[in-house]
Amino acid sequence: MIDATGQVLGGISVAVDISDRKRAEAAVIQTDAQCKVSANIHDGLDSTLLILKYRLKANEHRPAIDVIKEYSELPQIQCFPSQINQVFMNILANAIDVFDEMAQTRSFAESQANPQQITIYTKAIENWVQIRIRDNGKGMTQEVSAKIFNHLFTTKAVGKGTGLGLAIARQIVVEKHNGYLSVHSTLGQGTEFTILLPVKE
Repeated sequence: MIDATGQVLGGISVAVDISDRKRAEAAVIQTDAQCKVSANIHDGLDSTLLILKYRLKANEHRPAIDVIKEYSELPQIQCFPSQINQVFMNILANAIDVFDEMAQTRSFAESQANPQQITIYTKAIENWVQIRIRDNGKGMTQEVSAKIFNHLFTTKAVGKGTGLGLAIARQIVVEKHNGYLSVHSTLGQGTEFTILLPVKE
């Protein structure tokens, strides 16, 4: 009886969590000030990684996920910082989700033999800042890659994803910041997201 109750409560908790996440993701583009401010992209990346620190740690199914920072010197950019941080959060959290899914079909030893990594590259390109976030996860097919930014599209199990995260990430980058967001993925090798943001408008 206790186990059954626990399962029911667990299901309710997941449902509430997903519902809250949908509301939070849908509202994020309204949370910044009315005017863009000068911000440091590296500070945004580092603060996002700090929030995700507990998820990057080792668990019973897999070793810790390595994060490699290949940062170049960048200018400050004019942006809505919390919106840009939400983009980083959505992309990085998705990468962690992929590694957690892979761990369900791998032994701990297999994961140790094939270290899981997220590499973040940044560089300035004329009047733009480029951020590339690459993982060495399971990758995606071309068919999935073509739909990944579509509203409500998700490859996750029921109750695990909202299908809003990457759609909102694209809206933030493209519509709110006049930037570019693209993905390149190879099945069995990993996925790389590339973000291009103007230094100023």
